[in-house]
Amino acid sequence: MRMRIGARLFDGPGPYLMGIVNATPDSFSDGGRFLDPDLAVAHAFRLAEEGADLVDLGGESTRPGAPPVPANEEQRRVVPVVAALRARGFALPISVDTTKATVARAALEAGADLVNDVSGLADPALARVVAEAGVPVVLMHTRGTPADMQSRARYGDVAAEVRAELALVLRRAEAAGVDPEHTILDPGIGFAKTPEHNLELLARVAELRALGRPLLVGPSRKSFIGKAAGAPVEDRLPGTLAAVTAAVLAGVEWLRVHDVAPARQAARVAAAIRDAARPR
Repeated sequence: MRMRIGARLFDGPGPYLMGIVNATPDSFSDGGRFLDPDLAVAHAFRLAEEGADLVDLGGESTRPGAPPVPANEEQRRVVPVVAALRARGFALPISVDTTKATVARAALEAGADLVNDVSGLADPALARVVAEAGVPVVLMHTRGTPADMQSRARYGDVAAEVRAELALVLRRAEAAGVDPEHTILDPGIGFAKTPEHNLELLARVAELRALGRPLLVGPSRKSFIGKAAGAPVEDRLPGTLAAVTAAVLAGVEWLRVHDVAPARQAARVAAAIRDAARPR
């Protein structure tokens, strides 16, 4: 992978860590903790100290069943944090996690460097914002909206169907003027997927390599870990690290995580194992 995000050039297979900053009152694992802009800024700096390569800032929960947030409210939560981070000399690239063109535009103008769109460019206006700004974008697989997506988790072959639907998203992005070299693909762990679908996707994530783009996986603290391990959300770090390890061994470049320091160690060991298996 070779991609410039903000001032940093990401060159090589990684793994790279995207640290999560939820400026929301209702995210599934840390809702309300970083709704205050000063707390969100402090958390971003803490993630940087723990070894994050990029921070992902969101102002709308996308957990299953989450209600939509008006664009002006989401913008109010996100943009001041981006602006404050840049004013305080935050060195890492900043991703804005949004599905809305107006929020993305305002965050990019405030200093964000990447758009992380869990809707896979369902909003054509967001595709145009990304294309005009010339920034990278994460295109995630899902079906429906957070309010109804779990009712759409029906697949004959989940890996094959996710691959085919991401291929359509890539074509839609390119048609809107998004540079194909600026795209990262995310299979959408936990989005319109049952726990069994999530496990199968992680086991077969390498099949998405056929699409020719870097991959991002976000397994952190999600419910499939709880089902597999019988663990409540606050006790899912070991399961998260197992999923991180599996993703790295499959060749995934990006991991989106809450717990950066332990994930960094797990990812580095997994990468060392991955690299040791390559022909010399």
